Amino acid sequence: MTGAVDVTALLLSRIRDVADYPEPGVMFKDITPLLADPDAFTALSEALAGIARSTGATKVVGLEARGFILGAPVAVRAGLGFIPVRKAGKLPGATLRQAYDLEYGSAEIEVHAEDLSAGDRILVVDDVLATGGTAEASIQLIRRAGADVAGLAVLMELGFLGGRARVEPALAGAPLEALLTV
Repeated sequence: MTGAVDVTALLLSRIRDVADYPEPGVMFKDITPLLADPDAFTALSEALAGIARSTGATKVVGLEARGFILGAPVAVRAGLGFIPVRKAGKLPGATLRQAYDLEYGSAEIEVHAEDLSAGDRILVVDDVLATGGTAEASIQLIRRAGADVAGLAVLMELGFLGGRARVEPALAGAPLEALLTV
């Protein structure tokens, strides 16, 4: 594989549509076939690591849970540290917590307070940008910890859900990179 078109085609060919999951009317984008293919997973990891390098990131944040699967190899490939942002109550020790609204209700995420500091440039990595609530909350959390946001990188953006419009103001000029848009 030599070009972006080749990587895009490879990634798209390894994402499976699952109709009516998790509820009727939803077309779920299953990335497990992509993860099971070493060539596709490597291409994905390298593409996201390239974004990390181009943004000048010093650390990668992965959002629970699939952001962990993608973010950790990106951090390794880019020679950076990895920080998990978890659902509230999952991390031991001192944490910073950020609440955000969901379609029905609310949720909270948290990070270890000592993992982020002034001078850190953080690339947020996740599998999908949907409505943008979790990504926006993670950006707020990173800034509250005193770190800078280098950008947000996702495998796939579900453009019809409007997440970009929600997240871009929070990014305050930092890039939002989606390898695929559906």
